[in-house]
Amino acid sequence: MKSKTSFLPQEKACSSRCPDNTAFKQQRLPAWKPQLNIATVLSSFFLTGAFCLSVGVCLVLSANSVREIQIDYSDKCSECSKLRENSSNWNKECSCSANFMLEEGILGDVFMYYGLQNFYQNHRRFMMSRSDAQLLGQNANIQQYCAPFATYQNGTPMAPCGAIANSMFNDTIELFYSLNSSVIQVPLLKTGNCWWTDKNVKFRNPKSYNISSAFAGTARPPYWQKPVYLLDVEDERNNGYVNEDFIIWMRVSAFATFRNLYRRVERVGRFADGLPAGNYTFNISYNFPVTKFKGRKHVILSTVVWSGGSSQFLGIAYVVTGSAATLAGFVITAIHLKLRKKKTHFQK
Repeated sequence: MKSKTSFLPQEKACSSRCPDNTAFKQQRLPAWKPQLNIATVLSSFFLTGAFCLSVGVCLVLSANSVREIQIDYSDKCSECSKLRENSSNWNKECSCSANFMLEEGILGDVFMYYGLQNFYQNHRRFMMSRSDAQLLGQNANIQQYCAPFATYQNGTPMAPCGAIANSMFNDTIELFYSLNSSVIQVPLLKTGNCWWTDKNVKFRNPKSYNISSAFAGTARPPYWQKPVYLLDVEDERNNGYVNEDFIIWMRVSAFATFRNLYRRVERVGRFADGLPAGNYTFNISYNFPVTKFKGRKHVILSTVVWSGGSSQFLGIAYVVTGSAATLAGFVITAIHLKLRKKKTHFQK
Protein backbone atom coordinates (compact mmCIF):
# COMPACT_ATOMS: atom_id res chain seq x y z
CA MET A 1 0.00 0.00 0.00
CA LYS A 2 1.36 3.44 -1.11
CA SER A 3 2.02 6.06 1.46
CA LYS A 4 0.23 9.43 1.27
CA THR A 5 3.54 11.20 1.78
CA SER A 6 4.66 10.16 -1.73
CA PHE A 7 2.47 12.94 -3.17
CA LEU A 8 3.98 15.74 -1.09
CA PRO A 9 6.95 16.57 -3.40
CA GLN A 10 4.59 16.83 -6.39
CA GLU A 11 2.23 19.11 -4.46
CA LYS A 12 5.12 21.32 -3.39
CA ALA A 13 6.38 21.57 -7.00
CA CYS A 14 2.91 22.46 -8.23
CA SER A 15 2.46 25.11 -5.58
CA SER A 16 5.83 26.65 -6.47
CA ARG A 17 4.89 26.92 -10.16
CA CYS A 18 1.32 28.13 -9.73
CA PRO A 19 0.63 31.88 -10.12
CA ASP A 20 -0.24 33.87 -7.05
CA ASN A 21 -3.85 33.77 -5.95
CA THR A 22 -4.67 37.30 -7.11
CA ALA A 23 -7.43 38.59 -9.36
CA PHE A 24 -4.94 39.65 -12.02
CA LYS A 25 -2.82 36.47 -12.16
CA GLN A 26 -5.82 34.16 -11.81
CA GLN A 27 -7.74 36.12 -14.49
CA ARG A 28 -10.66 37.03 -12.26
CA LEU A 29 -10.68 40.74 -13.17
CA PRO A 30 -13.98 42.11 -14.47
CA ALA A 31 -14.04 42.26 -18.28
CA TRP A 32 -16.37 43.67 -20.88
CA LYS A 33 -17.71 40.95 -23.13
CA PRO A 34 -19.79 42.64 -25.81
CA GLN A 35 -22.78 40.77 -27.11
CA LEU A 36 -23.04 41.90 -30.72
CA ASN A 37 -26.55 42.03 -32.11
CA ILE A 38 -27.64 42.75 -35.65
CA ALA A 39 -28.27 46.44 -34.95
CA THR A 40 -24.74 46.99 -33.63
CA VAL A 41 -23.10 45.16 -36.52
CA LEU A 42 -25.11 46.90 -39.24
CA SER A 43 -24.66 50.34 -37.72
CA SER A 44 -20.88 49.78 -37.56
CA PHE A 45 -20.69 48.79 -41.22
CA PHE A 46 -22.93 51.58 -42.47
CA LEU A 47 -21.29 54.28 -40.34
CA THR A 48 -17.83 53.17 -41.47
CA GLY A 49 -18.97 53.14 -45.08
CA ALA A 50 -20.54 56.59 -44.83
CA PHE A 51 -17.42 58.05 -43.17
CA CYS A 52 -15.00 56.57 -45.70
CA LEU A 53 -17.16 57.59 -48.66
CA SER A 54 -17.44 61.15 -47.36
CA VAL A 55 -13.71 61.50 -46.77
CA GLY A 56 -12.90 59.84 -50.11
CA VAL A 57 -15.18 62.15 -52.10
CA CYS A 58 -13.67 65.20 -50.36
CA LEU A 59 -10.13 64.00 -51.14
CA VAL A 60 -10.94 63.29 -54.79
CA LEU A 61 -12.59 66.69 -55.27
CA SER A 62 -9.68 68.38 -53.53
CA ALA A 63 -7.12 66.62 -55.76
CA ASN A 64 -9.11 67.58 -58.87
CA SER A 65 -8.85 71.25 -57.93
CA VAL A 66 -5.03 71.17 -58.23
CA ARG A 67 -3.64 73.00 -61.25
CA GLU A 68 -0.74 71.13 -62.82
CA ILE A 69 1.39 71.54 -65.95
CA GLN A 70 3.78 68.73 -66.91
CA ILE A 71 6.39 69.09 -69.66
CA ASP A 72 8.41 66.12 -70.92
CA TYR A 73 11.72 67.48 -72.18
CA SER A 74 13.47 64.16 -72.89
CA ASP A 75 12.93 64.39 -76.67
CA LYS A 76 13.26 68.17 -76.84
CA CYS A 77 16.78 67.85 -75.44
CA SER A 78 17.81 64.84 -77.51
CA GLU A 79 21.03 66.48 -78.78
CA CYS A 80 22.16 67.19 -75.23
CA SER A 81 21.19 63.69 -74.23
CA LYS A 82 23.49 62.20 -76.89
CA LEU A 83 26.31 64.44 -75.70
CA ARG A 84 25.88 63.36 -72.08
CA GLU A 85 25.93 59.65 -72.93
CA ASN A 86 29.68 59.96 -73.44
CA SER A 87 31.19 60.42 -69.98
CA SER A 88 34.22 62.19 -71.46
CA ASN A 89 31.94 65.17 -72.22
CA TRP A 90 31.18 65.82 -68.56
CA ASN A 91 32.73 69.32 -68.70
CA LYS A 92 30.92 70.43 -71.87
CA GLU A 93 27.85 72.59 -71.38
CA CYS A 94 24.65 71.87 -73.25
CA SER A 95 21.36 73.74 -72.98
CA CYS A 96 17.91 73.29 -74.43
CA SER A 97 14.47 74.85 -74.00
CA ALA A 98 10.83 73.83 -73.80
CA ASN A 99 8.00 76.27 -74.53
CA PHE A 100 4.44 76.13 -73.26
CA MET A 101 1.48 78.45 -72.83
CA LEU A 102 -0.85 79.04 -69.90
CA GLU A 103 -4.31 79.92 -71.14
CA GLU A 104 -5.36 80.65 -67.57
CA GLY A 105 -3.13 81.88 -64.79
CA ILE A 106 -2.15 79.66 -61.87
CA LEU A 107 -3.05 81.47 -58.68
CA GLY A 108 -1.50 80.90 -55.27
CA ASP A 109 1.73 79.13 -54.38
CA VAL A 110 3.29 77.38 -57.38
CA PHE A 111 5.79 74.56 -56.92
CA MET A 112 8.28 73.31 -59.50
CA TYR A 113 9.19 69.61 -59.51
CA TYR A 114 11.48 67.48 -61.62
CA GLY A 115 10.18 64.02 -62.47
CA LEU A 116 11.99 60.83 -63.47
CA GLN A 117 10.64 57.65 -65.00
CA ASN A 118 12.20 54.17 -64.86
CA PHE A 119 14.80 55.19 -62.26
CA TYR A 120 14.86 52.55 -59.50
CA GLN A 121 16.07 54.30 -56.37
CA ASN A 122 14.66 51.53 -54.18
CA HIS A 123 17.26 48.94 -55.21
CA ARG A 124 18.79 47.57 -52.02
CA ARG A 125 22.43 48.00 -53.02
CA PHE A 126 21.74 51.51 -54.26
CA MET A 127 20.00 52.51 -51.02
CA MET A 128 22.78 51.06 -48.84
CA SER A 129 25.55 52.85 -50.74
CA ARG A 130 25.92 55.91 -48.48
CA SER A 131 27.65 57.02 -45.29
CA ASP A 132 25.33 58.62 -42.76
CA ALA A 133 28.30 59.35 -40.50
CA GLN A 134 29.93 61.34 -43.30
CA LEU A 135 26.70 63.22 -44.03
CA LEU A 136 26.52 64.17 -40.35
CA GLY A 137 29.84 65.95 -40.78
CA GLN A 138 31.70 63.71 -38.36
CA ASN A 139 34.54 62.97 -40.76
CA ALA A 140 34.74 63.79 -44.46
CA ASN A 141 36.92 60.73 -45.04
CA ILE A 142 34.43 58.13 -43.79
CA GLN A 143 33.35 55.82 -46.64
CA GLN A 144 31.65 52.95 -44.86
CA TYR A 145 29.16 51.12 -47.10
CA CYS A 146 29.93 53.49 -50.01
CA ALA A 147 31.41 50.94 -52.44
CA PRO A 148 31.98 51.21 -55.33
CA PHE A 149 31.96 55.03 -54.99
CA ALA A 150 34.17 55.39 -51.92
CA THR A 151 37.63 56.38 -53.18
CA TYR A 152 39.43 57.01 -56.44
CA GLN A 153 42.23 54.71 -57.62
CA ASN A 154 44.83 57.02 -56.10
CA GLY A 155 43.13 56.69 -52.69
CA THR A 156 41.46 60.11 -52.62
CA PRO A 157 38.13 59.78 -50.78
CA MET A 158 34.92 60.98 -52.38
CA ALA A 159 32.76 63.53 -50.61
CA PRO A 160 29.94 62.72 -50.53
CA CYS A 161 30.52 59.04 -51.17
CA GLY A 162 28.08 56.37 -52.34
CA ALA A 163 25.90 55.57 -55.33
CA ILE A 164 22.98 57.77 -54.25
CA ALA A 165 25.09 60.90 -54.00
CA ASN A 166 26.98 60.09 -57.21
CA SER A 167 23.74 59.87 -59.21
CA MET A 168 22.32 63.18 -57.93
CA PHE A 169 19.99 64.97 -60.34
CA ASN A 170 21.95 67.98 -61.60
CA ASP A 171 19.93 69.57 -64.40
CA THR A 172 19.53 73.32 -63.93
CA ILE A 173 16.04 74.55 -64.79
CA GLU A 174 15.04 78.20 -65.18
CA LEU A 175 11.61 79.60 -66.03
CA PHE A 176 11.04 82.66 -68.24
CA TYR A 177 7.83 84.59 -68.91
CA SER A 178 7.26 86.33 -72.26
CA LEU A 179 5.49 89.67 -71.91
CA ASN A 180 4.93 91.47 -75.22
CA SER A 181 8.46 91.73 -76.65
CA SER A 182 10.31 91.34 -73.37
CA VAL A 183 11.32 88.22 -71.46
CA ILE A 184 11.14 88.15 -67.65
CA GLN A 185 12.85 85.52 -65.54
CA VAL A 186 10.47 84.05 -62.98
CA PRO A 187 12.04 84.31 -59.50
CA LEU A 188 12.44 80.89 -57.91
CA LEU A 189 13.19 79.98 -54.29
CA LYS A 190 15.76 77.23 -53.76
CA THR A 191 15.54 77.03 -49.97
CA GLY A 192 12.73 76.06 -47.64
CA ASN A 193 11.88 73.05 -49.79
CA CYS A 194 13.12 70.12 -47.68
CA TRP A 195 12.08 68.67 -44.34
CA TRP A 196 13.19 70.61 -41.27
CA THR A 197 14.55 67.44 -39.63
CA ASP A 198 16.73 66.72 -42.67
CA LYS A 199 18.13 70.23 -42.86
CA ASN A 200 18.80 70.61 -39.14
CA VAL A 201 19.32 67.07 -37.83
CA LYS A 202 20.32 64.46 -40.43
CA PHE A 203 22.79 66.53 -42.47
CA ARG A 204 25.74 68.57 -41.20
CA ASN A 205 28.88 70.02 -42.72
CA PRO A 206 32.27 69.20 -41.15
CA LYS A 207 33.35 71.85 -38.68
CA SER A 208 36.01 74.20 -40.02
CA TYR A 209 36.74 77.91 -40.36
CA ASN A 210 35.42 77.79 -43.95
CA ILE A 211 33.56 75.21 -45.97
CA SER A 212 36.24 74.64 -48.61
CA SER A 213 38.85 73.70 -45.99
CA ALA A 214 36.32 71.34 -44.38
CA PHE A 215 36.49 69.18 -47.51
CA ALA A 216 40.24 69.45 -48.04
CA GLY A 217 41.77 66.18 -49.21
CA THR A 218 38.56 64.92 -50.79
CA ALA A 219 37.24 64.95 -54.35
CA ARG A 220 33.83 65.25 -55.96
CA PRO A 221 31.93 62.09 -57.02
CA PRO A 222 32.72 60.95 -60.60
CA TYR A 223 29.43 62.13 -62.13
CA TRP A 224 29.47 65.56 -60.49
CA GLN A 225 30.64 68.66 -62.32
CA LYS A 226 31.70 70.58 -59.20
CA PRO A 227 32.65 69.74 -55.62
CA VAL A 228 30.12 69.64 -52.81
CA TYR A 229 31.27 72.94 -51.30
CA LEU A 230 30.37 74.77 -54.54
CA LEU A 231 26.77 73.56 -54.84
CA ASP A 232 25.53 77.02 -53.82
CA VAL A 233 28.21 79.69 -53.68
CA GLU A 234 25.63 82.44 -53.13
CA ASP A 235 24.26 81.09 -49.84
CA GLU A 236 26.62 79.64 -47.25
CA ARG A 237 23.68 78.09 -45.39
CA ASN A 238 22.69 76.13 -48.51
CA ASN A 239 26.08 74.73 -49.37
CA GLY A 240 27.85 71.45 -48.80
CA TYR A 241 25.94 68.57 -47.26
CA VAL A 242 23.11 70.90 -46.20
CA ASN A 243 22.34 71.90 -49.80
CA GLU A 244 18.61 71.34 -50.19
CA ASP A 245 18.78 69.91 -53.71
CA PHE A 246 21.25 67.33 -52.39
CA ILE A 247 19.14 66.60 -49.27
CA ILE A 248 15.97 66.07 -51.29
CA TRP A 249 17.75 63.70 -53.67
CA MET A 250 19.17 61.64 -50.79
CA ARG A 251 15.62 60.81 -49.62
CA VAL A 252 15.09 57.92 -52.05
CA SER A 253 11.75 57.14 -53.63
CA ALA A 254 9.87 53.86 -53.26
CA PHE A 255 8.77 53.77 -56.91
CA ALA A 256 10.55 53.91 -60.26
CA THR A 257 8.47 56.91 -61.36
CA PHE A 258 8.70 59.81 -58.94
CA ARG A 259 8.99 63.56 -58.61
CA ASN A 260 11.06 65.71 -56.28
CA LEU A 261 10.49 69.30 -55.28
CA TYR A 262 12.98 71.53 -57.09
CA ARG A 263 11.90 75.16 -56.63
CA ARG A 264 9.06 77.40 -55.49
CA VAL A 265 7.87 80.47 -57.36
CA GLU A 266 8.65 83.57 -55.32
CA ARG A 267 5.51 85.67 -55.12
CA VAL A 268 6.88 89.12 -55.87
CA GLY A 269 6.21 91.72 -58.58
CA ARG A 270 4.21 90.35 -61.48
CA PHE A 271 4.12 86.96 -59.80
CA ALA A 272 2.69 88.10 -56.47
CA ASP A 273 -0.56 86.22 -57.17
CA GLY A 274 1.08 83.25 -58.89
CA LEU A 275 1.82 82.66 -62.56
CA PRO A 276 -0.21 84.88 -64.94
CA ALA A 277 -1.52 83.57 -68.25
CA GLY A 278 0.86 83.81 -71.19
CA ASN A 279 3.82 82.16 -72.87
CA TYR A 280 6.58 80.55 -70.83
CA THR A 281 9.90 78.88 -71.55
CA PHE A 282 11.93 76.39 -69.54
CA ASN A 283 15.66 76.89 -70.10
CA ILE A 284 17.42 73.67 -69.13
CA SER A 285 21.12 73.07 -68.61
CA TYR A 286 21.15 69.36 -69.47
CA ASN A 287 23.49 67.27 -67.31
CA PHE A 288 21.54 64.18 -66.22
CA PRO A 289 21.45 61.42 -68.90
CA VAL A 290 18.53 58.98 -68.88
CA THR A 291 18.61 57.14 -72.22
CA LYS A 292 20.84 54.30 -70.97
CA PHE A 293 18.13 53.09 -68.59
CA LYS A 294 15.28 54.08 -70.95
CA GLY A 295 14.14 56.84 -68.65
CA ARG A 296 12.19 60.05 -69.18
CA LYS A 297 12.49 63.46 -67.57
CA HIS A 298 9.74 65.93 -66.77
CA VAL A 299 9.42 69.33 -65.23
CA ILE A 300 6.14 69.98 -63.42
CA LEU A 301 4.46 73.15 -62.22
CA SER A 302 1.76 72.46 -59.66
CA THR A 303 -0.26 73.95 -56.86
CA VAL A 304 -1.09 72.18 -53.61
CA VAL A 305 -4.23 71.94 -51.50
CA TRP A 306 -4.95 70.93 -47.90
CA SER A 307 -4.83 67.24 -48.85
CA GLY A 308 -1.56 67.49 -50.78
CA GLY A 309 -0.95 67.34 -54.52
CA SER A 310 -2.80 65.99 -57.52
CA SER A 311 -2.54 62.31 -56.59
CA GLN A 312 -5.99 60.72 -56.17
CA PHE A 313 -4.76 57.44 -54.68
CA LEU A 314 -5.77 58.20 -51.09
CA GLY A 315 -9.22 59.46 -52.10
CA ILE A 316 -9.88 56.43 -54.30
CA ALA A 317 -8.71 54.12 -51.49
CA TYR A 318 -11.22 55.72 -49.10
CA VAL A 319 -14.01 55.45 -51.69
CA VAL A 320 -13.26 51.76 -52.33
CA THR A 321 -13.12 51.02 -48.60
CA GLY A 322 -16.38 52.86 -47.95
CA SER A 323 -18.11 51.13 -50.84
CA ALA A 324 -16.95 47.73 -49.61
CA ALA A 325 -18.16 48.43 -46.06
CA THR A 326 -21.55 49.66 -47.31
CA LEU A 327 -21.93 46.67 -49.64
CA ALA A 328 -21.05 44.32 -46.79
CA GLY A 329 -23.72 46.00 -44.66
CA PHE A 330 -26.39 45.38 -47.30
CA VAL A 331 -25.28 41.76 -47.73
CA ILE A 332 -25.49 41.15 -43.96
CA THR A 333 -28.93 42.82 -43.91
CA ALA A 334 -30.18 40.55 -46.69
CA ILE A 335 -28.83 37.44 -44.94
CA HIS A 336 -30.41 38.50 -41.63
CA LEU A 337 -33.82 39.12 -43.22
CA LYS A 338 -33.69 35.79 -45.01
CA LEU A 339 -32.79 33.87 -41.84
CA ARG A 340 -35.42 35.71 -39.79
CA LYS A 341 -38.04 34.85 -42.40
CA LYS A 342 -37.09 31.17 -42.20
CA LYS A 343 -37.19 31.26 -38.41
CA THR A 344 -40.65 32.83 -38.45
CA HIS A 345 -41.83 30.19 -40.92
CA PHE A 346 -40.61 27.30 -38.72
CA GLN A 347 -42.19 28.82 -35.61
CA LYS A 348 -45.57 28.79 -37.34
